[in-house]
Amino acid sequence: MADLSVNIGKLSLKNPVMTASGTFGYGLEFADFIDLSRLGGIIVKGTTLKPREGNPYPRMAETPSGMINAVGLQNKGVDYFIEHIYPQIKDLGTPVLVNVSGSTIDDYAETARRLASLEHVPAIELNISCPNVKEGGMAFGTSCQSAASVVKAVRAAYPHTLIVKLSPNVTDITEIARAVEAEGADAVSLINTMLGMAIDAEKQRPVISTVTGGLSGPCVKPIALRMVWQVFHAVQIPIVGLGGIMNATDAVEFLLAGARAIEIGTANFIDPEVTVKVIDGIDNYLERHGCRSVNEIIGALKV
Repeated sequence: MADLSVNIGKLSLKNPVMTASGTFGYGLEFADFIDLSRLGGIIVKGTTLKPREGNPYPRMAETPSGMINAVGLQNKGVDYFIEHIYPQIKDLGTPVLVNVSGSTIDDYAETARRLASLEHVPAIELNISCPNVKEGGMAFGTSCQSAASVVKAVRAAYPHTLIVKLSPNVTDITEIARAVEAEGADAVSLINTMLGMAIDAEKQRPVISTVTGGLSGPCVKPIALRMVWQVFHAVQIPIVGLGGIMNATDAVEFLLAGARAIEIGTANFIDPEVTVKVIDGIDNYLERHGCRSVNEIIGALKV
């Protein structure tokens, strides 16, 4: 068996396979299907400072080779997470990362500060695709200035590994990646969902209540691969790749493009065992190609 361990900043993972926020609950929901301790890491659903109800139903729709969601970060808030959920998931045998979302810079920083004391949460993933309510609702991650501002504030409040999740709904994702790297991000993860829309032709209405939503699944993989490859050549910090990974071959493609770890999202809804299958599949690939360590293929794309 090859050495599958990778490092993301100070965070050590036993293998590069993590779960994408919002597709794996808090991990416990999948405990009947897989051995959670085999995973490289679990990224729990988006957590905000105050409780959020999420968007009205319907808020999910299947689309060709993917799905659209507009769940709206429904969660019970960071204090509830710390008091009630964290005690249940702190001993799963794999790193638990919290995806942090917010509607103001202060919200982000305060949520991160409260999570900093949790011994078994060694890192956070900062979701900067949220609308900035003080700046007319434009997502933080769509301009270099606002992305840098939120990362700067969170960096001051949070001493552990900080992964910043980038939005693909931008003109040049490498500019955003460089901006967050400059403000102290330890790593970047990409891509978040793409902005999409589904229409019911017979009813002549949008399928989901918010009209537009986040597109994920195999349909976005070519874009995600391209963006990971571009960012790999633009920054020095590690990259976590995600977007339409359905099997081990998909995962290996992201590693070759420059990702040091990957996240599996939409595929969890189709096959709850997909994560461990991908771990085994990466090991098989390395064995077939005579590699002793997964690090040998990271960024090894021959162009």
